[in-house]
Amino acid sequence: MPRAGRRAVWRQLGAQFTDLFAVVLIVAAGITFLAYWLEEPRDIGTFQLAVAILGVVVLNAAIGFTQEYSAERTAQALAAMVPHTCRVLRGGERLELPARELVPGDVMVLEAGDAVSADGRVIEAHELAVNNAPLTGESNAVGRTADPVAAGPALEARNCVFMGTDVVAGSGRAVVFAAGVTTEFGRIYRLAAAAPRQKTPLQHQVASMARRVAGAALAIGALMFAVRLPTGESLVTLFVFALGVMVALVPEGLPATLSVSLAIGVRRMARRHALIKQLLAVEALGSTTVVCTDKTGTLTQAEMTVTSVWAGGVTHPVTGVGYAPSGEVADAAPVRELLRVAGLCCNARLVPPSGPREHWRVLGDTTEGALLVVAAKAGLDVDAEEAAAPRVTEFPFDSVRKLMTTVHKGGAGYQACVKGAPGELLARCTDVEWAGRRGPLTDQDRAAVVAAGDALASQGLRVLAVARRELDGARPAQDEAESALTLLGLVGMLDPPRPEVTDAVAACRRAGIRIVMVTGDHPLTGEAVARRVGIVRRPDPVVVTGARLDAMDDEALDALIAEPSELLLCRVSPEHKMRVVTAFQRRGEVVAVTGDGANDAPALKHADIGVAMGASGTDVAREAASMVLLDDSFASIAAAVRLGRSVYQNIRKFLVYVFSSNIGELGPILAATFAGFPLVPISAVQILAIDLGSDVMPALALGAERPEPDVMDRPPRSRRERLFSPAVVGRILFLGGIQALGVCAVFFWHIHSSGIPFDDFTEDNPVYREAVTLAQGGIVLSQFFVSLAVRTDRQSILRVGLLSNPALLAAGGFGVTLMAAISYLPPLQAVFNTAPLDATDWAVLAGLGTLPLLADEARKAWLRRSADRRKGAPR
Repeated sequence: MPRAGRRAVWRQLGAQFTDLFAVVLIVAAGITFLAYWLEEPRDIGTFQLAVAILGVVVLNAAIGFTQEYSAERTAQALAAMVPHTCRVLRGGERLELPARELVPGDVMVLEAGDAVSADGRVIEAHELAVNNAPLTGESNAVGRTADPVAAGPALEARNCVFMGTDVVAGSGRAVVFAAGVTTEFGRIYRLAAAAPRQKTPLQHQVASMARRVAGAALAIGALMFAVRLPTGESLVTLFVFALGVMVALVPEGLPATLSVSLAIGVRRMARRHALIKQLLAVEALGSTTVVCTDKTGTLTQAEMTVTSVWAGGVTHPVTGVGYAPSGEVADAAPVRELLRVAGLCCNARLVPPSGPREHWRVLGDTTEGALLVVAAKAGLDVDAEEAAAPRVTEFPFDSVRKLMTTVHKGGAGYQACVKGAPGELLARCTDVEWAGRRGPLTDQDRAAVVAAGDALASQGLRVLAVARRELDGARPAQDEAESALTLLGLVGMLDPPRPEVTDAVAACRRAGIRIVMVTGDHPLTGEAVARRVGIVRRPDPVVVTGARLDAMDDEALDALIAEPSELLLCRVSPEHKMRVVTAFQRRGEVVAVTGDGANDAPALKHADIGVAMGASGTDVAREAASMVLLDDSFASIAAAVRLGRSVYQNIRKFLVYVFSSNIGELGPILAATFAGFPLVPISAVQILAIDLGSDVMPALALGAERPEPDVMDRPPRSRRERLFSPAVVGRILFLGGIQALGVCAVFFWHIHSSGIPFDDFTEDNPVYREAVTLAQGGIVLSQFFVSLAVRTDRQSILRVGLLSNPALLAAGGFGVTLMAAISYLPPLQAVFNTAPLDATDWAVLAGLGTLPLLADEARKAWLRRSADRRKGAPR
């Protein structure tokens, strides 16, 4: 398999500089450098501004690259799934070769436990069975034959084996007819490679926001340049002024804040066993409206388990799940002979764990493994039973008879042990033996057996019948061994759902998320599992097969998924899964797809967010997905959705916080322009110090706010909902406007109280330096109180607790300390053109800073009262 191309590190780093905010700042830095060279005399402050702007760009790029690179460490690992060596016959000799050297015409030698290295046509089969789950999603082993079969899809041909699958029983040989990318596995690989990685809703919204903000910054900067042009100032000075306005509008710290906030979500999800490969996928989870989930290995444990044994009208429940022989059979004595015969009629073997992190597993057919486990739960030692009754011959299972028979020597005679489909086996029985009582099989008994089999099948169980016959010779004919049988009873088994899935499905339902099962398994099996875990609750779910999907055009498919019904898609191919995902996306749904097999990879990559299983999943699925569940637990999806929703809420919180600061910075500049004041109340370098020094850490603390208690009781937000909704914009203008008024008041109050005319002010004037220091300090202190206000939308901050986010208080304290350093330390005074403030100044700033918090508390109280009145109003 060719390895998928991966962007070079320098390209990944370079992509960080193509963000629209970065482009605007780079252009601004270039113009500032040009202005510095054109100035006469040259102003070192202009040069410092250009360097500072470039420093912001480099810092944002470094943070973004670091977070993305560390989150995308899961590399392309398809080669690890394909076996490295294989056994072949060449020139009449048996050789072991690297799998990459296989070519069409080679003869593969297959044995139980082998991984198939290429697609081949079976030419010799001895009880050969393979597990096609990585390609089809079906967990049951399927028998292979060397006989010709009717023409049809290759995956349904019983005389073919395929790359990426496993031999679970028997042995055989197959002629290679396809290798590498020409195999069925390779076809899925190409589908996954060709599927474009979908952009998340947040990517679209951030890009839209960046365009709007950049456009507004350029427009207002150009307007300010035009307004001040008649003043007679030099063009270079006007350029620098306009750039200051642009810098005030561009949230320089936003890209870094966004990256780090998403990274915090990544770390929180990692603690919940969910590995996020793409930062933006964190938020996409929160907006998920549809989950298309695989069945085998995702909702179920991919381990066949016997849950019921029936004999003589009595059902014996079986406890315990999986292949570990822990649990018991209720009242096992009457069915011990049934389970002994079933255990003897098996070729599989149980393999105990060899280390603390391993689990019991089955070597061979999983159905037979389940029979061995239930026999052990009944207190039987199958190995000891085989030693006492050694096998002398066998008639393997085939799809025509639907039976398997083994003949054993026991005492003075021989005994045939038979298991198979209830209908076929019942037709060959003449007697019954239930609870030690043996007698002829009456019509009433037959009806009871059929009814019991139907009852077990209606529960989604796979049902096998077990019988035996006493023989005189060791080599009976097959018809003799499989006729005049004595029926012992029925065994019902299933691939059990994961115990935590039911609660996870219920949580997704409460959150307004639609769950659609998409599986390659049989419709009855799919529906039974869906009912067990709560995906299906109505009596009439819509069950659609792959064949029916093929007969539908896009309009019919759109109409199908638009219905508010419980939908199950069964017997579907990778192409079907991709088509269904695309159909949901056409309706504006945000689609998450779960899966573990190679057959899931194309849909995982095409979805808005693909969720792969980390423990049992294939490398192809893990590479195609945006998120990997390290514990394979569907419950981790519900937890991840909860965290994803909180990430989006937190992004909105720090957007209000950051942009309200920009309004507070821009307001005094506009006021000075229209008032005719010749200097700016706050310089571009001071703005950068606020945006990167004082604002970033509180914004990060807001990004780390815990999810609100009711976050999973709300419906998913619409894909069309914008980050800058009217409510968000209104709150930005509300809080930012109060800040701007306060800063303007303190700046012009200080200028006016000096009695100096506007035209006499210069940058070296001590009064001007004190005034710009007051302006910067006013923004910093008011932003501290704004950070407290935006923690909630309607709840009072007193109810949440002022001290409940200590990181936010610490970040605000850091910003105030930095402001004090800029005010008092001579080296920083020289850079920022500031002056020391006295205690009265700080008291005035603190009083003005509380105004946004108090005003927002009044707004929240009014909203709460309005909501209460609406609730109490008559309907």
